[in-house]
Amino acid sequence: MLVSLNWLKQYVDLGSETPESLADKITKTGIEVEGIDYVSERLDHVVVGYVESCEKHPDADKLNVTKVNVGDEVLQIVCGAPNVETGQHVVVAKVGAVLPGNFKIKQAKLRGVESNGMICSLQELGIQEQYVPKDLADGIFVFSESVQIGRDVTDYLNLDDAILELGLTPNRSDALSMLGVAYEVAAILNEEVILPDESYTTTDEQATDLVSVKVEATDDNPYYGAFVAKNVTIKPAPLWMRNYLMAAGIRPINNVVDITNYVLLEYGQPLHAFDFDRFGSNQIVIRRAVANETFVTLDEETRTLNTEHLVITNGQTPQALAGVMGGFESEVNNETSTVLLEAAYFDGKVVRQAVKDHGLRSESSTRFEKGVDPNRVKRAGHRALHLLEKYADAKICVGVSEIDALDYSEKDVVITTERINDRLGTTITDYEIAVILDKLQFTYDQDQSTFTVHVPTRRQDITIFEDMLEEVARIYGYDYLDYTLPEGGQFAGKLSERQALKRFVKQVMEGAGLSEAITYSLTTTERATMLMAPDIKKQVISPVRLAMPMSEEHSTLRLSLLPELLAVASYNQARKEKDLALYEVGTVFVSDEKEITKQPKELNRLAGVLNGQWLTHPFQQEHKAVDFYVAKGIVETLVSRLGMDVTFAKAEIDGMHPGRTAEFYHEGQSIGFIGQVHPTLAKSYDLKAAYVFDLDLEYLYEHVDLEPNFNQIPRFPSMSRDIALVIDEMVPSGDVLATIKQAAGEHLFSLHVFDVYQGEHLPAGKKSLAFNLRYLDPTRTLTDDEVETSYEAVLAAVKSTHGAVLRA
Repeated sequence: MLVSLNWLKQYVDLGSETPESLADKITKTGIEVEGIDYVSERLDHVVVGYVESCEKHPDADKLNVTKVNVGDEVLQIVCGAPNVETGQHVVVAKVGAVLPGNFKIKQAKLRGVESNGMICSLQELGIQEQYVPKDLADGIFVFSESVQIGRDVTDYLNLDDAILELGLTPNRSDALSMLGVAYEVAAILNEEVILPDESYTTTDEQATDLVSVKVEATDDNPYYGAFVAKNVTIKPAPLWMRNYLMAAGIRPINNVVDITNYVLLEYGQPLHAFDFDRFGSNQIVIRRAVANETFVTLDEETRTLNTEHLVITNGQTPQALAGVMGGFESEVNNETSTVLLEAAYFDGKVVRQAVKDHGLRSESSTRFEKGVDPNRVKRAGHRALHLLEKYADAKICVGVSEIDALDYSEKDVVITTERINDRLGTTITDYEIAVILDKLQFTYDQDQSTFTVHVPTRRQDITIFEDMLEEVARIYGYDYLDYTLPEGGQFAGKLSERQALKRFVKQVMEGAGLSEAITYSLTTTERATMLMAPDIKKQVISPVRLAMPMSEEHSTLRLSLLPELLAVASYNQARKEKDLALYEVGTVFVSDEKEITKQPKELNRLAGVLNGQWLTHPFQQEHKAVDFYVAKGIVETLVSRLGMDVTFAKAEIDGMHPGRTAEFYHEGQSIGFIGQVHPTLAKSYDLKAAYVFDLDLEYLYEHVDLEPNFNQIPRFPSMSRDIALVIDEMVPSGDVLATIKQAAGEHLFSLHVFDVYQGEHLPAGKKSLAFNLRYLDPTRTLTDDEVETSYEAVLAAVKSTHGAVLRA
């Protein structure tokens, strides 16, 4: 909602409030002001001028030489606008003026003729082009009413206005009108609301004699009122009205249409004006459309209707799509003399359906969808008639032809001072609550500390105690609520053990260089069963499919995070992001039933996808592509940081490379896998070599202790031994590592493989594995004999267990 402060001042005294201070106060009371825009920058030396003469430029066909009276002098100005003529009142930027965009007006010569200023268009004054009236879009602005020559144009053109952009929540439909905003601001500033004039004089003719109304769909249209205004003169709306419409983002058209738009914004009640002579009947029938019925809307598009659409007809053919858009046949034009004015209440659901089907969201439909004030429907019609009489010379017929089944009752909400203070932690008095209700202009009955509040129909968002509690709190001022801490030993905000572990896992992943991705829990039936971890596969009988999926792309609950992560990698690679390292912490949905009768179990998993280059150092001409060991290193880093010791074993998993996949275990329990995606599957995602990992977080939640711990820095030196063993190439290095750990004794501090070799100087079918063994005792310095004894025990163990021999 765009709110013009100059317009707002017509209803409530803003005093000395600046746009910024008022915006701050409105935001603090619950309606966010998303921005402040100014119609134009401050302009000096821009005044009203009168064109005394206009002649063709002697050396240019498209230029005119004018003499313009600006009050204290007559200026010669060369103007290229096609609509400049003698006798016009125009906007003149004198020499020395600076227009928006830092455009400085200087004395100049155009094709040899001196020019002392510029005759301006609205666009040159800072008005956005889409809001400029069509007849002025390609030329200078011409005043259509009496103005004073030489006077500053700022007041005439509303150039000093500030526009507040309100970010309204769906419940605050009352603030979709200037009056609704006025009530809000009046409550904030403790001012009265000045209501618009709705009075007008009438002729002897009765509206009911000229037109009748019949509503066949009363649930969709509980109120319909038809007013009649005769002898209407179509002309431009008054300048002040056009200024306010442009400030609110609406392009002026003519006085009749502008008046309906003005009242729409003023009251929040949509109106529609028909040309009565072109309406085709003296009967209005509101009904549901017939299937495949067509009619042409104001935008000259032919619309095909169905039985869910509500239409305004002349008894036979549709003349408007109710609450959305009028018909082209009965549009008000320059020849219109009799206006049939519609003021109606349409059900939001039927309007929303028409908007959805035809893509015709408008200012009117938005208000009907969110709900309009029942007590303003007819009043908006009276307000429009007042303006039509004043600015269109209309003769108003007596009364209104109407069907009225509308509920005008107010809702009652009971509040007590004690309950208010108990919820807010305040000591608000009965008197202060009464003052707040008076500021809101809510009527109420008071019995000591009990208030029965009669909520006005303009505030349809207030129905229960909590709604009134919010009203009291925001007008009282959130800044004045006491700062308190929760009582008891457990304070709000502490992370649970699961939350803390999840956060720690994310920190490790991001510290390793991975970026978090979040994918849909729903996937295709095919992808749902792809790349399942072995521990998940044991628990699943069949994936869970939605009974009524929105699409096949999102029809089945996932059993692995990896298929959708691969899709994310593919999407990014197609957009030239080739080096990818992604992870996701999410849930998979496991059911042990073939026919699903209960909710599946939700299990937390950690998964990652790696593709492209892992490290690139251009200056050193060094590149490191992602491989199996990068993925393995990331997993090892995580589990080591969590204090766990895992082992890896070769595995065969559907969708994974048979020779580059490993399952990892903790205390004999499978908790995930790593490896390369099978090239065939990777190709289906348009990826080359993609490496993945999948880890069971549920297992970590149960087995990891996040209590802080500390390992004392060793005071004594360590000793290191390297050992290179020749063994059969089919013996896994993990088995050899396990044997060495078992045989090395209590002083072995760390152990890792640092080299693998096959080739020259080794027999066929053999490989060389080199290990580094580091020994340490935190209480003393080890002797060479102790280390040598362990070293010999290791050699004996690997020889007897794996047939390994020491490499020469």
